Amino acid sequence: QVQLVESGGGLVQAGGSLRLSCAASGSIFRMNVMGWSRQAPGKQRELVAIINSFGLTDYADSVKGRFTISRDAAKNTVYLHLQMNSLKPEDTAVYYCSARQSGFSWSGRFDYWGQGTQVTVSS
Repeated sequence: QVQLVESGGGLVQAGGSLRLSCAASGSIFRMNVMGWSRQAPGKQRELVAIINSFGLTDYADSVKGRFTISRDAAKNTVYLHLQMNSLKPEDTAVYYCSARQSGFSWSGRFDYWGQGTQVTVSS
């Protein structure tokens, strides 16, 4: 089992920045890939960024050059971060942290999900 707890969401003006964090515990070191997804009201959940245990990353086209995913570890916990710059109103969504054992692939299904954190970007 893996436990994921997000933090760092909030309200920000367009053009501003936010940093999301996710504390991952349990069998997290068995997970090869972690990621951030988001779901806006009335829309399907979309994958935003992924990172593997070697630090390889990939991003959705809509956030490339603006968002940066990173991870670090301390004791039995892995911390996943999403630095979001130049935020736009269309970035408004609930952001979810996730983890999976399968390999580095944009289309892979995630096994574990956090509860989400709200990000609201005002125009």
